[in-house]
Amino acid sequence: MTVTHLAIVMPAYNEAEGIGGFIDEIREHVAPLAERVSFFIADDRSTDDTAHVFDGVADVDMQTQPVNRGHGPTALAAYRAGLASAPDLLVHVDGDGQFLGTDFARLITAIETTGADVVHGVRDGRTDPWYRKALTGAVQLLIAAASGRRIPDVNTPLRAYRPAVLQTLIDAVPDDASVPHVHFSLAEARAKLDVRYLRVKSIPRRGESQSGTMWGRAAGVRLPPKRLRQFALAALQEVWVLSLRPSAPLRSIRRADSGA
Repeated sequence: MTVTHLAIVMPAYNEAEGIGGFIDEIREHVAPLAERVSFFIADDRSTDDTAHVFDGVADVDMQTQPVNRGHGPTALAAYRAGLASAPDLLVHVDGDGQFLGTDFARLITAIETTGADVVHGVRDGRTDPWYRKALTGAVQLLIAAASGRRIPDVNTPLRAYRPAVLQTLIDAVPDDASVPHVHFSLAEARAKLDVRYLRVKSIPRRGESQSGTMWGRAAGVRLPPKRLRQFALAALQEVWVLSLRPSAPLRSIRRADSGA
């Protein structure tokens, strides 16, 4: 099994401390599985040196965004950059490095050997604050009720996609969507795409600075910060408009072989 061109895409914000080692680790483990590996990083106007970590590195395309827009729009920008390179397979992961390189090889092997449309990396041992986990759990219940199918990790950032399937999802989501992976997970279930789930290890973010990670650091915080509460409310409204209401655009997605 060898992929001709593998694109790995990631959004990043203030990840200069850990992103270089993270990509080195990914490269080491996926190189035997692909003739060509390309990395596409969408930098969300970092205030550290993230945008210059890969200066002169041939297989990394760093694209600094025009303005700081947050995780969702930056993830979508990374997806679009990867798709533009016409890969045979595309993997998304966040730039904070919360996964092991070995699991990238397992993800790629899973999608190639099963012929699935998409494989989700389901996180074991998450180290996020309790309220982040609680929010994910609440969203999972909502999506399960709407789709009629339980999705183990509805917002996981580690995903492998067939490009044609991903393009259909990307085309249905606006550039400024704040929770694209929630929309993707719901659309995949409704469209009865072949989705596989792979248990992967979740590790702490790579890097110690307080300014890192697109979701903000919250060491020692016992209650959800105001920023996250505001984000959650806005995200729920977005999910209703784009995915849940009767005229929602993502309701129309169907498998390519279904005649839609």
